[in-house]
Amino acid sequence: MAAKRPYHRANLKQTLLDSAVALIAEVGPQAFTLREVARRAAVSHNAPYRHFRDKRDLLGAVAAQGFDRLTESMHKAMADGSSASDRLRLAGLGYVEFALASPQHILVMFDTPSSDDARPEYAEAAKRAFQTLLDAITAVQAGGGLPPGDPLPFAIASWAGVHGLAKLAISGRLPFDATQTLHFTNYLTRVLTRGMSP
Repeated sequence: MAAKRPYHRANLKQTLLDSAVALIAEVGPQAFTLREVARRAAVSHNAPYRHFRDKRDLLGAVAAQGFDRLTESMHKAMADGSSASDRLRLAGLGYVEFALASPQHILVMFDTPSSDDARPEYAEAAKRAFQTLLDAITAVQAGGGLPPGDPLPFAIASWAGVHGLAKLAISGRLPFDATQTLHFTNYLTRVLTRGMSP
């Protein structure tokens, strides 16, 4: 009689997340199944249900992980900034760097239905990522580099610019390699900041 694969494994939840991300990279967020995720993680097909209610719940967890990693990438890039304006530019660079490194996360974060209600940490992680951008905008405003007032329009304009560039890059629609894309990101963020400046 064949031995059953165990339900319990150290770091099973992370193993399932890693397997899901790898599978999404191959078949996209719509086509993968929990059964295939379990097979790739070398666990019983029922094991994922110990951590995730269903496929949508697992996608929500992947998205939350993606937003956390996006926030980390922006903060890491901003650490090298010598001024508020420089840190805002670098936040955009960190955004595109993350997208180039983790396109499958970007797909789940933005191309699948929102999982806010299914997994609250999804909404919280997305909010932290956007707050990073808002904080960078308000810092530039405080130094006079952007007009005072509601930072939201500036944040949305900045987000739309770098996100659009990131999506074009990961879909292979730009005439640039990864290094050239990052150079162009620096150009784009400077254009956006100048356009929003007083």
